[in-house]
Amino acid sequence: MEQKSTGKKQPKKPTSREDRLKAALKANMGRRKAQARARSAADQKNEGQD
Repeated sequence: MEQKSTGKKQPKKPTSREDRLKAALKANMGRRKAQARARSAADQKNEGQD
């Protein structure tokens, strides 16, 4: 059986421990930044209600 290409590229899986740690750190930082932006937006919204 032949494998058919669906046109979607699968993400390359990190092979070394260092690559896995780097990817995990990048994902964590992205989540933290998104969380900080959400908190900042909520704070700005609440300031106008005083």
